[in-house]
Amino acid sequence: MSGMDFTEDQIRRYARHILLPEVGGTGQARLGRSRVLVVGAGGLGSPVALYLAAAGVGTIGLVDDDVVELSNLQRQIAHTTGRIGMPKVASAAEAIRALNPDVRVEQHAVRLTAGNALALVSSYDLVCDGSDNFATRFLVADACHLAGRTLVSAAVLRFEGQLSTFRSHRGGEPCYRCLHPAPPADGLVPSCAEAGVFGAVTGVLGALQATEALKELLGIGETMSGRLLLWDALAARFRTVLLRPDPACPLCGPAARIRDLSEHETNAPAVCTAPA
Repeated sequence: MSGMDFTEDQIRRYARHILLPEVGGTGQARLGRSRVLVVGAGGLGSPVALYLAAAGVGTIGLVDDDVVELSNLQRQIAHTTGRIGMPKVASAAEAIRALNPDVRVEQHAVRLTAGNALALVSSYDLVCDGSDNFATRFLVADACHLAGRTLVSAAVLRFEGQLSTFRSHRGGEPCYRCLHPAPPADGLVPSCAEAGVFGAVTGVLGALQATEALKELLGIGETMSGRLLLWDALAARFRTVLLRPDPACPLCGPAARIRDLSEHETNAPAVCTAPA
């Protein structure tokens, strides 16, 4: 899509979007020019990537260094039994192309590190974090703030999930470290391999995450920046907690000490974790 020059197939594909006054042809063309980085092609990254692709986001980057395993298939809907053993980014890219050939997929079959995070994040307009460990979550959050990119972050464990958007680079809005100043001590939070996760919960949170990403790209609706959405699936209950910038925040506060990603250089990602 260039500007608002849609093909006949694209007009039919995106008709239900174009009918919405909040989107229209202008908004659909904006999505077609957008670049979104999805960190993690698993339980959250699968629905995020598929819904972004269905919506017509022009370029989707996928970051994951893992391969598809049988135990993934209970929740990671971008993958199939026939693709067990395939790199997750390649498997997810195949699913995206089958859904929407308009979308360009950039595969990054690497572990996100202090050495590559800023370059990767900076080459996209927005980042969706669906990673499964605290080390990567903090790395992504720091990189997004330093690179001036909006971060839509979600996390799940057992029957619960949480979601927020972080735009601290704009000034006056909280960052991820305003919510969590530092990672928890090792062993304090159980891993999903130990505690389990209800598969459909990742689908709900991933769909919400994609929705917030699309809203940010289009500039519509009320942002989740400054708010944390919490969902208890067993109780069928959502609640929202207000977040405020922390004046003592080491990343975005007035006396911020984090100016680069050097503190992440020796932090190896841990196993799958609870919401962070």
